Amino acid sequence: LRFSCSVWGGLVQPGGSLRLSCATSGFTLEHYAIGWFRQAPGKGHEGVSCISTGDGSTYYADSVKGRFTISGDNAKNTVYLQMNTLEVDDTTVYYCSARYGSAWCLLPAAQWDYYDMDYWGKGTQVTVSS
Repeated sequence: LRFSCSVWGGLVQPGGSLRLSCATSGFTLEHYAIGWFRQAPGKGHEGVSCISTGDGSTYYADSVKGRFTISGDNAKNTVYLQMNTLEVDDTTVYYCSARYGSAWCLLPAAQWDYYDMDYWGKGTQVTVSS
């Protein structure tokens, strides 16, 4: 079982865009909910977005709704997080994670708990700065 997270862009100015990708292997993606979390220094993990890859349902935290889009490609076993209109406050480390089943996504975003997940990828740095 493997996660590989990457970011296309890395450093961007406020208002710019980046795309994160989470490539997985070793399990059937469509059986899992994939969540993106982020963690600022000294703070806990904040749930950002979730996708139920079986039916494609997507969910977002209020802080990113309308700016971020999560999507999945089951054929490529990859989930993407397209981040638009980035703000300085979006600067932090982002993590991809997976949990078997889709019910987890249905929780309110404030109840998304990083430690409820079954699998975690390494973090990837996103920097938004002028």
